[in-house]
Amino acid sequence: MNNIVELMKEEIINRSNKFEEKTKGTKDEYNIYKEHIQYVYNYVCLLSKGQDVDHEVLELSALLHDIAVPSEYGDIEEHHIYGEKIAEELLTKLKYPREKIELVKKCVLNHRGSTKLNRESIEEQCVADADVMAHFDCIPDLFSLVYHDKNMNIKDGAEYVKKKLERDFEKLSPATKERLKDRYDTIMKVLFI
Repeated sequence: MNNIVELMKEEIINRSNKFEEKTKGTKDEYNIYKEHIQYVYNYVCLLSKGQDVDHEVLELSALLHDIAVPSEYGDIEEHHIYGEKIAEELLTKLKYPREKIELVKKCVLNHRGSTKLNRESIEEQCVADADVMAHFDCIPDLFSLVYHDKNMNIKDGAEYVKKKLERDFEKLSPATKERLKDRYDTIMKVLFI
């Protein structure tokens, strides 16, 4: 891992730790690096192995894709838009090459599966797929969201999580969907009899 990736990883970890400390004891307490970004980062590395991609851009994009979540920027539904701006600010400050900043920004902007944005590169699709795959590692967080944060009853909460996982699975690229199919089928069978 080169220096810029290490610097960005430190930045993300610091921001995540500060957000967690600031929200300690509240319903918003969350460490996005520990509970999500590290999974996305690991999946990006796995999915891109042996591919003709810019691995540095992918690693930076994975680290920065949710940079706007532990921040004071606007609505969480727009975090991909704010994240693109934050990524540009951080990378420009580090004098990262402009053409690579643009690639990272596209990956950050287009990572959300719930938006119908056009993914033009393997890197963009890889980050989007890795983001979805991470949700399958964080199922307890989804249940916490529905029961704790959204105050749903058991039946409605379970249905919400089931529908979210179904939507997420459908958003994957065909190759990643095939790779995750057995795991997805097992999760759906075990959790939603």
